[in-house]
Amino acid sequence: MRTLNLGILAHVDAGKTSLTERLLHTAGVIDEIGSVDDGSTRTDSLALERQRGITIKSAVVSFVIDDITVNLIDTPGHPDFIAEVERSLGVLDGAVLVISAVEGVQAQTRVLMRTLRRLRIPTIVFVNKIDRRGAHGERVLRSVAERLSPAVVPMGAAYGLGTRGAGFAPYDGTETAFVSGLAETLADHDDALMAAYLDDAAVLPYGLLHRELAAQTRRAAVHPVYFGSAITGAGVDALITGVKELLPASERDAEGAVLGTVFKIDRGPAGEKVAYVRMLSGTVRTRDRLTFGRDGAGKVTAISVFDQGSAVPRESVEAGRIAVLRGLGGVRIGDTVGGTGVTGVTARTGVSPDGAEHSRVSPEHFAPPTLETVVVPCRPADRGALHAALAQLVEQDPLIDLRQDELRQEISVSLYGEVQKEVIQATLANDFGVEVTFRETTTICVERLTGSGAAFEIMGKDHNPFLATVGLRVDPAPVDSGVEFRLEVELGSMPFAFMKAVEETVKESLFQGIHGWRIPDCTVTLTHSGYAARQSHSHGVFDKSMSSTAGDFRNLTPLVLMSALQQAGTAVHEPMHRFRLELPADVYGALLPVLARLRAVPRTPSTRGDAYVLEGEIPAAQVHELEQRLPTLTRGEGVLESAFDRYRPVTGAIPSRPRTDHDPLHRKEYLLRVVRRIAGG
Repeated sequence: MRTLNLGILAHVDAGKTSLTERLLHTAGVIDEIGSVDDGSTRTDSLALERQRGITIKSAVVSFVIDDITVNLIDTPGHPDFIAEVERSLGVLDGAVLVISAVEGVQAQTRVLMRTLRRLRIPTIVFVNKIDRRGAHGERVLRSVAERLSPAVVPMGAAYGLGTRGAGFAPYDGTETAFVSGLAETLADHDDALMAAYLDDAAVLPYGLLHRELAAQTRRAAVHPVYFGSAITGAGVDALITGVKELLPASERDAEGAVLGTVFKIDRGPAGEKVAYVRMLSGTVRTRDRLTFGRDGAGKVTAISVFDQGSAVPRESVEAGRIAVLRGLGGVRIGDTVGGTGVTGVTARTGVSPDGAEHSRVSPEHFAPPTLETVVVPCRPADRGALHAALAQLVEQDPLIDLRQDELRQEISVSLYGEVQKEVIQATLANDFGVEVTFRETTTICVERLTGSGAAFEIMGKDHNPFLATVGLRVDPAPVDSGVEFRLEVELGSMPFAFMKAVEETVKESLFQGIHGWRIPDCTVTLTHSGYAARQSHSHGVFDKSMSSTAGDFRNLTPLVLMSALQQAGTAVHEPMHRFRLELPADVYGALLPVLARLRAVPRTPSTRGDAYVLEGEIPAAQVHELEQRLPTLTRGEGVLESAFDRYRPVTGAIPSRPRTDHDPLHRKEYLLRVVRRIAGG
């Protein structure tokens, strides 16, 4: 049987969880359709999800369409939980992007579609809620073509919009206008078809065009559009037909080598770690020993496979399926199971030489969180329990990015927004019994090099107390290129373990630049190296005071790196959001001074009927205030979309961030804290 891993994505409240319920009902998996408002849906299983009526965690259900097993992943729509969507993208064969026929294309819709197109994930668009008052058909279709992708193909006509009798009539190839438009759209993406179309569009049979539509949809070149209602079921049968015929279901190699990707981590009733794995090839059986990540390994103690809406215990799971594996205690999100290396979202927890802990994540598809806050336990005695609880939350959501300051005994977390903060607070209280409050939410900036710099320290000279020689040069690097470590010394000039210690410490230290912010992009070159060879006394006992250790290099490297950074200079950059604001024309003048005070940079507005459409950019730190003030300023008629765009240099006072390390910018204090052996005064 073929399998299709299908994602349901949407802006919050577009109706994707309701659509999931309708699909399960139509496929015969459930007898009654659950309600988001009543908290009775199959995929919103968390108490918090039922209380709030929103999806917080991605969930997997399975159903069968003819000879295709569909593993359906319902993802959160609220932008604060974009990390859940992030982790699901890597396991998808195709997607259904849900849009409300009332609200139309929204901010999160655009972010999702840009990402789906960039990753070339085959996508069908479903315009939901055609039965709701205020629903639009042609206007939403134009908006999809203008703001999401011009290569859209309406697969039928909606009728009775805004009424309970609203429905969808799929085209069957007898409609001249539809066939002509389909041929024109498909010809734009295929030279042979274009030649045939230009020769005589009338001779292109619909069967040929439909096959080409399926091929181009699977290449993510075009996007079929269906209309319907998840509540009434209108258009859902046509959507299911489209999923079956147009998206790329396939058979996998169950006899090959085991290979899978971990896209979600959860905890079982007894606190055991549970890994959600998409099986790419091979077959896994209980009691099999699997490797994962870079050097992890564990024995599979239990397997569950999604079948007809539920996770069912099985003795094995084969390629193409999504499985829940137990027994892999050290597994993390993004790990490759059965292969080598790490794929998808790489998340690791590192500990710097001073003991400060940082969870590190390399996001693949979406912008990182731009906000952070300090989490404060209401009872000081809960400090240890708070750390343990947050560590578990980081396992499940690496983009929370736990940052522990041992010096001040504080823990901070990264956030996408205020709703996520409220959910973390409720989760800590409900699941772990830890009551917390938060400090004021602040913006996460980054530092970028403004020039190049170099520094070195020679073993035995200039009050260097470490048995190590380290020289480093730092150079700017293009945005989003990451940190690259290079060697300008010969690879054999000192033991590889010492070079590795320098490289790891450099990358760890760059989490806190001159002003305390992470330096995400730069090139660091090792220019000088030297060490004291292993020496022993006459009785043969190794003597640390005479021989270099990796600790010498880990302790010296931050001093050298910070000296090089000070010579190079850094500039602090703040996150900026692009915004799109629809508002009544008569309030435009009153809004401009507010935007100026919030340091927004608007562009020239355009008109849409009796409304203005204003686009521009605004500091991420000011978005929340604009959202709060907008209803009053626009009589409740303003509609704001915003999404992260870029970092730009801070103007005015330079914000700094308290350091969590032993502060290598101040040499004397640093040495007092880290040196256990001071040679030569």
